[in-house]
Amino acid sequence: MSVEELTPARMETTATAAALARAQLEAAEWQPDGPLALTFEHAGIGIAEVDAEGRLLRANARLCQMMGYPAAEVPGRSIFADAHPEDVAGDYNQFRRQVLGEIDRYNVEKRIRRRGGDYFWAAVTSTSVRDSSGRFLRAVRVQHDISERKYAEEALARRQEEQGALFEFTERLQQARSIESVCQAAVDAIRRALGCDRASVQLFDRAGVTRFVASRGLSEAYRRAVESYCPWTPESPDPQPIRVPDVREAAMPADIAQAVAAEGIAALAFIPLQEGGRLLGKFMAYWEAPHAFAPGEIDLALTLARQLAFAVARAQSERAILQLASIVESSDDAIISKDLDGIITTWNRGAERLFGYTAAEAVGKPITLIIPPDRLAEEPGILARIRRGEPIDHFETVRRRKDGSLIDISLTVSPMRDGRGRIVGASKIARDITERKEAEARLRDSERHLQELLSAMPAAIYTTDARGRITYFNQAAVDLVGRTPTLGSDEWCVSWKLYWPDGKPMPHDQSPMAVALREGRIIRNAEAVAERPDGSRVPFIPYPTPLRDAGGRIVGAINMLVDISERRHAETQQRVLLNELNHRVKNNMQMLQSLLDSAARQTQNAEARKILAEAGGRIAAMAAAQRVLYGTIDAARFSAQEFLSAVCETVQQTTPETVRIVFETDAEELSNDIAMPLALILNELLINAVKHGLDPRGGGTIRVTLKRGAEGLTLAVEDCGPGFDLEAVRGRSSGLKLVQGLARQLRGRFEVRRTPVSRCSLHFP
Repeated sequence: MSVEELTPARMETTATAAALARAQLEAAEWQPDGPLALTFEHAGIGIAEVDAEGRLLRANARLCQMMGYPAAEVPGRSIFADAHPEDVAGDYNQFRRQVLGEIDRYNVEKRIRRRGGDYFWAAVTSTSVRDSSGRFLRAVRVQHDISERKYAEEALARRQEEQGALFEFTERLQQARSIESVCQAAVDAIRRALGCDRASVQLFDRAGVTRFVASRGLSEAYRRAVESYCPWTPESPDPQPIRVPDVREAAMPADIAQAVAAEGIAALAFIPLQEGGRLLGKFMAYWEAPHAFAPGEIDLALTLARQLAFAVARAQSERAILQLASIVESSDDAIISKDLDGIITTWNRGAERLFGYTAAEAVGKPITLIIPPDRLAEEPGILARIRRGEPIDHFETVRRRKDGSLIDISLTVSPMRDGRGRIVGASKIARDITERKEAEARLRDSERHLQELLSAMPAAIYTTDARGRITYFNQAAVDLVGRTPTLGSDEWCVSWKLYWPDGKPMPHDQSPMAVALREGRIIRNAEAVAERPDGSRVPFIPYPTPLRDAGGRIVGAINMLVDISERRHAETQQRVLLNELNHRVKNNMQMLQSLLDSAARQTQNAEARKILAEAGGRIAAMAAAQRVLYGTIDAARFSAQEFLSAVCETVQQTTPETVRIVFETDAEELSNDIAMPLALILNELLINAVKHGLDPRGGGTIRVTLKRGAEGLTLAVEDCGPGFDLEAVRGRSSGLKLVQGLARQLRGRFEVRRTPVSRCSLHFP
């Protein structure tokens, strides 16, 4: 094998036996007890002989000690097998040149793995041994353990890098003018000084939640997942750095641990940012492999944190000052400062607009510049209170513009203190309240006009505050209830006693007015009875309405009481007439039904008996609807529940006991106009269901529903029969013709369905 064919892999696979054989042959040149052998064996440095293939022929005790191998296991090992992967190429290339005769000697520093697995640094000198013809025989390698020197050099380089990072950070902070630029400089300094792979800075927002301000090497998904996570709150006392050498062994919330693992982070550190006893946030350092924190590493991190926190606090202060200056300058209110002698020291644009003087005209002048002569006595009192450290809040007064006109203002004055807490002047905020004063005057006029209007109204009207206490009532209210209410004392009602329409006592706190205030809603369609002190009673309808301010809060209520005594008398008379009319119509229908029944019994024609029976059933259905119509006090509407009950019970009376008719509805009231058509339609559908929709034994249940929908009402009749095809029977069934005609009269739509159950339905508005 030629030298050109040497590779680390080939060297590692050469037979150990061959190397041992050569070592034994060459050992003959040595005398085991000779001076040379003793020197070789007991030298204080590592010495080895290496053949042309890089295999150890022999090694002295010091080298064996360095490598951690017994002397018997050293011969035959490759000098490249235990080298650090990053150091193999440099040593191998030099050794190859040595074997080829290009060089006789070289020096190299490399890391060598001990038998236990750790590495040590060695300085190696390799010298060629050649025969008389110059042929390479072996190399003598002398190596020193230089680990301490290397570690010292690395530590020194690390300190120099840290100092360089701190210096650069300080330089960049001098140029930074925003919190963002401060934090961008910080993440660069953190990575350089701590040697971490990634870094970030997070600050608390106004809600006490940490937000990323700057980061390096972190994905958007990771930032979203962990942004609000922080081991401290802004109020945490004395927060300390948190080191996580291996995230696999750390106790973290499951979602945070998952995000950290997905980001490829193996170690991290939380460093608090504190300034002036206030926690501003934290910075984070991340490593992509488990990291053993050096003793001074956290001290360095805290040094960075102190610089960063100071810079952030300074930037926040500068931002706040600029914002405050901008707010003062752009404020619509006049903001003025003066010293304790009343001399104006600052004058914003709002003051220019309000008083007409420019800043150049006002600054340095006494504040009496804008005080009318009849108000000059106010200023000494204001200055005296400021000297005592007393603020003045919303003091309403009058001031004078440059053109001499007067203006109503609301004045707020606060003491100004220097760095040692001494009062050195006052700041004033003056707000134009001219429009408010004018609005208050208009409101007073409006209230006076409203009271005059309410007093003139014939209806009883009164108002309450939010707690229900009477605040106003007109004369009509006194006349209605027969007493004069006590303002601020009587609650909810102006009447002495209240009753429900059925005569039961009504507690005042359950009156419609009390309910309207308690539930914050308008009450309508309620009735009550008021008893006067003389014992007479007056039925009335209340109209309580809550009153709200601009913010929607209930501030009171107004109620109008309408006397319905005359209406009640008229309704009583109307009820007498309706009862008489109902009696006569009912008698006529009964007579007509009797005539039809008699005619059906007398005729011998089966078809005629059928027709007369159907007519009788229809008359009965109409009679049932008529009972519902005349049984209600409302002249225009009737109860849907009572209507279905009456018609279904009428049909039920003519059906076998095995037939059961059930009904349900979510409709409350229906118009009187649809009562008769709807009664006839329902009668026809029920009779049809009884005839064709029951089981062969004649039993079963027929279900009637009247439901509200998006487009109106739906009347449906369902049975357990096979159903029918509407088109097939349309021409043969007079009952269905009647149903369809009545459906058109109601502007409705009639449908038949056979599955999943037999169902006839009428949809109408």
